[in-house]
Amino acid sequence: MTKPAALRRLFDLPGVADLEFRAILKRDFAEPPARAEFPEIDACVSALFGLTADEAEAVPRPADWDNIECETPAVQGAAFEIDGWDVTDDKRRPLRVLAHFSAPVWLAIRGVAGTLPFDVETHKPDDWASKMEADARRFRKR
Repeated sequence: MTKPAALRRLFDLPGVADLEFRAILKRDFAEPPARAEFPEIDACVSALFGLTADEAEAVPRPADWDNIECETPAVQGAAFEIDGWDVTDDKRRPLRVLAHFSAPVWLAIRGVAGTLPFDVETHKPDDWASKMEADARRFRKR
């Protein structure tokens, strides 16, 4: 698979920067058990990817699943880049909250469960728009 021209940044999605900031202030916030104490984590993950981290853990994996979500943040970061995602902060360090997002994002990227957030840059307009423009140009010439 070739590397896409522009990577989608997890950090830039709504709510992720706020969660990352809280993880900087309180180290335990980045750990998986924090999801029970802070429901805003699950709310953000679910709003962006259609399932929470706990729901993602319960999803049955395909037979050829490589358990990438269990790898270190550095290994996942490289794999995410191959699939078109940047999961680092502004200093190119893996996000502290990556453990909350990892499984749902991998499942959504691979089409197993969940959804990817809408991306304006990758959304291509339908062919009908260009056809209408061509018709309008022909009409103006008459």
